[in-house]
Formats: sequence, structure tokens, C-alpha cells
Amino acid sequence: MKIIIQVVLWIACVAFGYLIYQSVTGPIQFKKVKVERFGKVIAKLKDIRNSQEAYKTANGRYANDFKTLISFVDTGNYTITQQRDSSYMEFDKTYGIELLQQIKIIDTLGFVSVKDSLFKKDDRYKSLMNVPGAAGGEKFEMKATTIQKGDYTAAVFEAKVKKDVVLHDQPQDLRDRENAQISVEEVNGDVIKVGSLEQVSTSGNWPPIYDRKGNK
Repeated sequence: MKIIIQVVLWIACVAFGYLIYQSVTGPIQFKKVKVERFGKVIAKLKDIRNSQEAYKTANGRYANDFKTLISFVDTGNYTITQQRDSSYMEFDKTYGIELLQQIKIIDTLGFVSVKDSLFKKDDRYKSLMNVPGAAGGEKFEMKATTIQKGDYTAAVFEAKVKKDVVLHDQPQDLRDRENAQISVEEVNGDVIKVGSLEQVSTSGNWPPIYDRKGNK
């Protein structure tokens, strides 16, 4: 009986020690995984933002779906222009004399491929919709619309993914804590996103540390 009690106590000690170890190392490992995965997701969101900004430059609005956006990146062009000042003499009927008129002339110099400008020889733009590391092949949610701001109508877009999709295999308690984050050093809320459907903004909701990791 004494031996049985000792064995049970040893098992309990080992189990208790493992729980202590997990309580210390679990959050550390979680943060490591989180930072690595968030970095990949944010890099993809930056690609989406750059592509959307190019689309808006060419079309005056943002693309509402990935098929349209990817097709534009694949075949679209930037127009290279140059602005210069010029002038000419025009007869003014009021004064009965010729007056100097100042104008600005915009010259088209050529065109540059959007694909080459943004992605060089990399074809990662073809998978803009895919969330990196998503277990079930989940896609980013993206929507574009217009909102009224004062006297003008502004084009806006938003692309986002739930943190739970990115951290799908991590402990639920740590994910719940992450989803409740409110800090200037963290990605706040339960989603990682770029742009906004309520504000005229193409910013992401991640802290500057992710911009210093070389993700442009």
C-alpha cells in the first residue's frame, strides 16, 4: 500500500511539474508562433494594400473582389506622366489687349507594368486571397465601397482575417487572451486587417514592430 501511495505521489508530482512548466513556457511559445504567423499575414495584407492602391490610381476606386484585383495586377499598367508649366498669349475682349495665360501641361511619358513594379518576377500576387498557414484554406475577407465624408465621396476598402484562423492550433485560453488585446504594442482586437470601411484609411491595425521586420 505504501508503494502504491508513493507511485501515485510521484505521478502527481510529475503531472504538477509539467503543468507548472507549461504555464511558464506555454505563453512564451505562443508568442513566438504568433509573431511569426502574424508577420506572414501582415506581409500578405501589405501586398493587398499595394495592389489596391495601384488599382485605385488606374480606376478611381478599389477592387471589390480578389479576381478583379489579381487580373488587374497581372495585366494592368501605370501611366508615367510629367507635368510642366507653359504659357501663351490670348486676346482679352474686356481690355482689348493680349494677356499672358499660364497653364500646366501633363505629358504621358509611357507605361509601366503593375506586376513588374510591385512584384518584380515573383508570382505571389496570384494567391493574394489565401491566408498564410490557414489549416482549412481560409481566404481573406475583402470588400470595397464608398463613404461620404463632408462634401465628397471617398473610396475605401478593407481586407481582414480572424486571429483564430491564423492561430487555429494554439491553446484556446491563450487565443481568447489574444483576441482581447488592447495595446499599442499588439494587434488589437480579434482580427488582423488593413484599410477601413468606416474611415478613409489604408493603414493596418498592427504595431510598428511588424513594419520593422522588413515586410514592405
